[in-house]
Amino acid sequence: MKQELGNGGSGNGWMDRLGRRWGVSPTRVLVILLVFACTGFTVMFLKRPVVAWVSGVGDPSIWFSVAYYLLILPVYNLILLIYGALFGQFQFFWEFEKRFLNRLLGRR
Repeated sequence: MKQELGNGGSGNGWMDRLGRRWGVSPTRVLVILLVFACTGFTVMFLKRPVVAWVSGVGDPSIWFSVAYYLLILPVYNLILLIYGALFGQFQFFWEFEKRFLNRLLGRR
């Protein structure tokens, strides 16, 4: 049971696996996951005021929705770097962003 929860001595828990994959300690895994959570919540909470500001009283147009989903990716990545810096993990997230961008552009 302890192994399933990530507390086993054999290093097969999900935090250990993420730590090995990312090359960080299990403690840093928690901080990194916290950065991802804060970024997601921030983007989620920013959407409503942005939509209200652009669309006013009515529903947003289809063009706004398309533009929002195209622009959310760079905004999310910027917020991720900001939270990464605030939590002392900027270097990890900078490397993460570079790998992500290379994959997105089809580079190896």
